[in-house]
Amino acid sequence: MRRRIVSLLCFAVVGSVFALGKDTVTNRRDIRSDRRDLRHDRVDRRSDRRDIRSDRRDIAKDRRELRKDVRNGNHKAARRERRDIRSDRRDIRSDRRDLRNDRKDIRSDRRDLRADRRK
Repeated sequence: MRRRIVSLLCFAVVGSVFALGKDTVTNRRDIRSDRRDLRHDRVDRRSDRRDIRSDRRDIAKDRRELRKDVRNGNHKAARRERRDIRSDRRDIRSDRRDLRNDRKDIRSDRRDLRADRRK
């Protein structure tokens, strides 16, 4: 009888040790995944900012060309420039939306990382 109780206790202890070991491995993988997500979101945020700056430069250039076309009476080229300006503004709106989503993702990943570190 004692032998069975001792063997059951040993079995329970060994099982719990393996379960705890698996949990720490899973936790490490989760932390690594959260860090990777943070890194990718930061890179995405940087590229979105770069795209916004580029689109703003394009808009400034297109405005200069638009003024020149209107001054010279070239209405067809002016229409084309207006269309290009609208397209660049749409790109800026899209990049800003991506930037907001990246900020939300970063906030969420930081929260997950803090929660995983507390485990």
